[in-house]
Amino acid sequence: MPDVEEAENKARCLKMVASWNRWKVEGITRYWAPGVVHYSQDRVVDSATMVGLMEEGLRAFPDLHLEVKSIMAEGDRVILRITVTATHTGEFQGVPPTGRRVSWYLVEELRFADGQVVEHWDVINHLPMLERIGQVSAA
Repeated sequence: MPDVEEAENKARCLKMVASWNRWKVEGITRYWAPGVVHYSQDRVVDSATMVGLMEEGLRAFPDLHLEVKSIMAEGDRVILRITVTATHTGEFQGVPPTGRRVSWYLVEELRFADGQVVEHWDVINHLPMLERIGQVSAA
């Protein structure tokens, strides 16, 4: 039988994904504890930096949509495997808009305490998107 806390934390994660899909960053950050630590790719960033990265992504891909492919919870942690689809209609890391439909993939792990995210790890595979916008050659 699933643990109540695990089920509640999964529900919180799905609410954060729903906020992404409504392009509402504040719907995500409301679940972050003060001082949450974000491990993004190869660096640790504070919440202000993470919000800036999220807003940059929404400016470049304003129709961004996350589809949760799987979600698992164990103890105080939730892991999501996500496919992102969007249209490149704004500048992204110096790349002018291409108008192309793109996709990329995420694995997110969140650790909760008292109903709030206290640690967040993400692994992002941007390669398919970078190929579509012409930043890397398709293999």
